[in-house]
Amino acid sequence: MSAQTIVVDPVTRIEGHLRIEAEFDGQVITRASSSGTMVRGIEIILQGRDPRDAWAFAQRICGVCTLVHGIASVRAVENALSYEIPANAQLIRNLMIGAQFVHDHVMHFYHLHALDWVDVVSALKADPKSTSALAQSISSYARSSPGYFADVQSRVRKLVESGQLGIFANAYWGSPLYQLPPEANLMAVAHYLDALAWQRQIIQLQTIFGGKNPHPNVLVGGTPAAISVHAGAGTATTAVNEVGLQKVAELIDQMRMFVDEVYVPDILAIASFYKDWFKKGYGEGTGNFMTYGDFPATGSQDPKTFLVPRGAILGRDLSRILEVDVTSQDDIQEFVAHSWYDYRGGKETGLHPFKGETQLNYSGPQPPYQHLDTTASYSWIKSPRWKGHAMEVGPLARILMLYASGHAPTRALADKSLAQLGLPLEAMFSTMGRTAARAFESKILADAMPGWYGALMANIKAGDVRTFNEKLWEPSTWPRHAQGVGFMEAPRGALGHWIVIDDGRITNYQAVVPSTWNAGPRDPAGVEGPYEAALKGQTIRDPKQPLEILRTVHSFDPCLACAVHVLDPGGEELIRIRVQ
Repeated sequence: MSAQTIVVDPVTRIEGHLRIEAEFDGQVITRASSSGTMVRGIEIILQGRDPRDAWAFAQRICGVCTLVHGIASVRAVENALSYEIPANAQLIRNLMIGAQFVHDHVMHFYHLHALDWVDVVSALKADPKSTSALAQSISSYARSSPGYFADVQSRVRKLVESGQLGIFANAYWGSPLYQLPPEANLMAVAHYLDALAWQRQIIQLQTIFGGKNPHPNVLVGGTPAAISVHAGAGTATTAVNEVGLQKVAELIDQMRMFVDEVYVPDILAIASFYKDWFKKGYGEGTGNFMTYGDFPATGSQDPKTFLVPRGAILGRDLSRILEVDVTSQDDIQEFVAHSWYDYRGGKETGLHPFKGETQLNYSGPQPPYQHLDTTASYSWIKSPRWKGHAMEVGPLARILMLYASGHAPTRALADKSLAQLGLPLEAMFSTMGRTAARAFESKILADAMPGWYGALMANIKAGDVRTFNEKLWEPSTWPRHAQGVGFMEAPRGALGHWIVIDDGRITNYQAVVPSTWNAGPRDPAGVEGPYEAALKGQTIRDPKQPLEILRTVHSFDPCLACAVHVLDPGGEELIRIRVQ
């Protein structure tokens, strides 16, 4: 049988615009191509601006990653100016980033990824009493009565009978690839709805410390929220007072409860019906993993104090963690051989972000197109490489790094969960392993948050309320030339912002984001990016319903708004996409 091509464009239930073309022979994908179909340009907008303002622009890279680009940006400036922040500011940032992770992971699973595994329409066949028994057998979650599930089932039935499925429309309901019994489907749909209400509460932590959400405020030199030990309820102040701090404690408890009683039990229950998706050939990817590390214990960015360690793993070898240097031009480079960009040194050149270019004058084939020209350029995403290797970043990389480094809570959680499923550690190198890792990470971070909160409260009680360092705030104190990198772990993986400052102004700015690492096209040597490698070798049961492609791509939690950025100086419409 001659090779055929499946085109999924746009991939839905993600942030941004992603096109996947998968060539298959028989039922097996022989080659996959990942294309970001918007043009990148945020770096150009930042040139010539005050570095202290960069975060406000860089944070608008994405409306989902609403905090992390701002943190990476201020860290880049702080690194360039050797600018330490107070311990309280670091603890507050840890709390804000941790909350972003837990919020993002729960939202991703229930509202973007779960529908790849959960048949919503099948929930109508469930027995609410049996569903209640199932839910109570795996968790102590309070909302598990037969009446509760009967009410959810009634709401779903009204949607189906109306013929307007709304948020549940345009899926492959009834596909034989869905393997959950009706009761498990009803339980998952109920928790989908619960997560919608839960997330509205949890995100208040961002507003307490950052003033608003999305895009909470951040600040070069610390955090924008002062702490007041005297202002109580009803006092007009922008400072975080005792009431706000108590609310933070309550929100942390709510996060931990939902992760422990809903998210992790649901993941393990659903995974038990999809053990094939833990096997070799089901979304393995490159086998190379990288973390920049994050969640420092002090005001400095000392990797020795990180909760999540920095490092690289090659060839699935967890016995060896390799050193990563984010400032070394030999470590990290971006290539454009198969991207719709040019470099002054040629399309085969690799550039470290300090010398990175965003050249928009490429004149080769561009959209619209019938099929991608994968022999030439086919994406508005670049191809980042670590020492020449395509690296997967994200929750799976972090869980593997924590496990390999001997982090006891990670080892205990992973070993217990895999034993419950009757699977070896190697099962994590898969689509479902990537999905499970996101839940494991949520628990690890939710459990770490009381420690950060306790340290913050101890400092305050001891009289230390500093959240900002005034040193070097004025450009007159800066060196004429400076460059720095702001690195961190974002929910989707390793995130870096590189900045070059001359005479108090930005002369170069480059952001290499998690979905650039994961969704990038092939490099000059023809090496596939993680999305492409993960899809290769997968079996497609029905090319007209490519649910397998969606499962694997969604397991990375794509954020194409981060990986590419819209820039059209003339204000003209770039492309119109119609979803049938």
